[in-house]
Amino acid sequence: MAKNRSRFSDPNVRHDRFFEKARAAGFAARSVFKLDEIDRRMRLLRAGDRVLDLGCCPGSWMQYAISVVGPHGAVVGIDRNPLPRPVPGVRALVGDLYVTPDEELLGTLKAFDVVLSDMAPDTTGIRSTDQARSARLFEEALTRAERLLAPGGAFVGKLFQGPDFEVIRKRMAGRFSDVKVVKPDSSRAQSFEIFLAGKGFA
Repeated sequence: MAKNRSRFSDPNVRHDRFFEKARAAGFAARSVFKLDEIDRRMRLLRAGDRVLDLGCCPGSWMQYAISVVGPHGAVVGIDRNPLPRPVPGVRALVGDLYVTPDEELLGTLKAFDVVLSDMAPDTTGIRSTDQARSARLFEEALTRAERLLAPGGAFVGKLFQGPDFEVIRKRMAGRFSDVKVVKPDSSRAQSFEIFLAGKGFA
């Protein structure tokens, strides 16, 4: 799995208002505002929730999640890369989602209430290839969510728009009572990423 590098450490990334807003608020990346918007639209996260963040580096989604779930909740993340700086109150694992056992993700927990995935593939610049890789990552994240979510739980995953979209959307509709497609305002205009969010896991 791969994630974009921290927007704060890459001098080649254009600094827009979301970058500046994230930096001022102490978040690790501008991507925090994508989750914030999705959460405001769907009310996914609640105090006390147990949250799993797949592809958690550089940590902004974990920062947001722990701020919502609070001290009685739990936030666990996994990424191939270590966090550039610690996020207080969370458990961050370095590993590959394709091989890391469910038990390692759960730790002492029995299930998660919310599974998040902002994972993106290593891109080639060839749109069809990148879309196919994105779909594979999304489906792996969804498979984990199907195994680890508690009944009634929620899942959010990033997907590059492409021919696999409708098949994936239907798969989610078969497991969640409420599924929405979200294109956050903070997504870059040139990006073809979208988010699929589901509530009411069964």
